Amino acid sequence: MGTLQNKIDFLVLATVNNANPNGDPLNGNRPRTTYNGNGEISDVCIKRKLRNRLQDMGEAIFVQSDERKNDEFKSLSDRASQTIKNYKDKDEYAELACKEWFDVRAFGQVFAFKGKGKDSGVSVGVRGPVSVHQSLSVSPVDINSMQITKSVNSETSDDGKKSSDTMGTKHMVEFGLYEIKGSINVQLAEKTGFTEEDAEKVKECLRTLFINDTSSARPDGSMEVKKVYWWKHDTKIGQYSSAKVHNSIEVALKEGVSYPTCMEDYTICINSLEGLEPEQINGI
Repeated sequence: MGTLQNKIDFLVLATVNNANPNGDPLNGNRPRTTYNGNGEISDVCIKRKLRNRLQDMGEAIFVQSDERKNDEFKSLSDRASQTIKNYKDKDEYAELACKEWFDVRAFGQVFAFKGKGKDSGVSVGVRGPVSVHQSLSVSPVDINSMQITKSVNSETSDDGKKSSDTMGTKHMVEFGLYEIKGSINVQLAEKTGFTEEDAEKVKECLRTLFINDTSSARPDGSMEVKKVYWWKHDTKIGQYSSAKVHNSIEVALKEGVSYPTCMEDYTICINSLEGLEPEQINGI
């Protein structure tokens, strides 16, 4: 397939049940919330999950997490300098990086090098066509916390007793319906070489976003993609603004429901935009 020719907008509805979708390290790893109490997942967290899914699908990824690393490089700098060696200028460097790594041509990347040698002082910036908003829950969420203890010492103590760090706290969102919004820009896709096929892979990653994403904070099945709305415009710049497209999906609590516990407690209304209908895809 060739380079992307039509602007794309997307919106994902995902549920969280007794899980921590994105802990805040500055707040005891409690689930992120806004001042109004709505749950929040950072765009960085969502792109990490997309990178992981792409890696599961066999794509080359530049920004790999340590537990998923599939090469011998110990840092991003090593991965960049050892992979891209022969280039004339910054433009060619960016072109080679986009061809080599899916996440670079999708999300962009800043390559900055220190030290000695050919790459010393080189700084290359790539703007990616795929943008993702921070995700917010439709309604305010309730956060439950529980105290947990370790059953064994992590370190040997002089008196043989358990150390003072055996207590801990685990936080989770009881239930939340989250919206994940994003867009794919054609003008930037042309610069990075992002293709129609790449867009289809992003769509599949959104549909299967939480597969192979299990942890103690997110048990298997506790986070689920319910619906993906995918709009493909018929022009490069789009028939409507991304804001208007995303806002055409209205999610609201059903009358009489004050404490949502499932997706069925909400009504979903699709306001039609002339000449632009979303493809609706069920999560896996």
